[in-house]
Amino acid sequence: MTTPTIPLFLDCDTGVDDALALAYLLDVPHVDLVGIGTVSGNIDSTTAAVNTTALLGMCGRSVPVAVGAHDPLGGVYGGGAPHVHGVNGVGGVDLPAGVAAAEDPAAELLVQSARSYAAAGSDRKLDVLAIGPLTNLAVALELEPRLPELIGTLTIMGGAVWAPGNVSPVAEANVHNDAEAARRVLTAGFDLVLVPLDVTRQHRFDDADGDRFIAAGDPLRVALGTMLHRYIDFYETVDHVRRAPLHDPLAAAIAAGEVEPTVRETPLDVMVDGAEHGRTVPAAQGPVVQVVVGADEAAADVIRNRILQLDAVHA
Repeated sequence: MTTPTIPLFLDCDTGVDDALALAYLLDVPHVDLVGIGTVSGNIDSTTAAVNTTALLGMCGRSVPVAVGAHDPLGGVYGGGAPHVHGVNGVGGVDLPAGVAAAEDPAAELLVQSARSYAAAGSDRKLDVLAIGPLTNLAVALELEPRLPELIGTLTIMGGAVWAPGNVSPVAEANVHNDAEAARRVLTAGFDLVLVPLDVTRQHRFDDADGDRFIAAGDPLRVALGTMLHRYIDFYETVDHVRRAPLHDPLAAAIAAGEVEPTVRETPLDVMVDGAEHGRTVPAAQGPVVQVVVGADEAAADVIRNRILQLDAVHA
């Protein structure tokens, strides 16, 4: 039985785990990556687009990439996470230049793509995977308030619902970096799957995975393996083991339908003020969010195998 094609729009802040998620998605035959928007988070949105187009070029793939919001709603971009992802977002690895990003801002590209698929009358609406701060999605909601009706499933990597945060005791980075945008998106009524730290910390890559990628020998996987080793360097200082959580790749595998999640349905809200800024909390009422609390224990194997099988340009 043929798996139905999933038209997918990716919104990302291309750091190390975003790069791994992108490489994974490019090998999933039933995922049609129709567009990519970038947002400031791990790195600024312009550099994120540079990283994204470079990775696509290393795979010989052409996908529209649009630069999105530089600053969060009502705030100023805080400068990323160079201690985690390196000063260029990809562990300091030099990537070859890719094609220029699209002229349309990311939010506009998302809205245009959603309208196009909805207007086509197909049984399959556009799905969206957001693995960075949610600024672009909040702006897209302003441009098109019907967005929750126009798209299929919105999968978000973000939040820490019943687990500790990673940028504060209670907040996860993507939500913390634009809490107001996260509140608007999580309460807008999307068919929403949230992949929080509660589950992403349960699935990891280690140095052996980096070695496998480097041993593949092509420039793309050598780059991925090198940046993974540097990513693990950071996590060793936090968790005292040489393993890195699969934050964005796990969300990608769930969005692609290759990893089965265990979900707990609950309305959520986001705290935007004070010491609890960026905290995702169960709400008394509101739209239900499918919060992923567990995933197939073979998730890391699924992601690893896709990256190793990906057709890359050998140069």
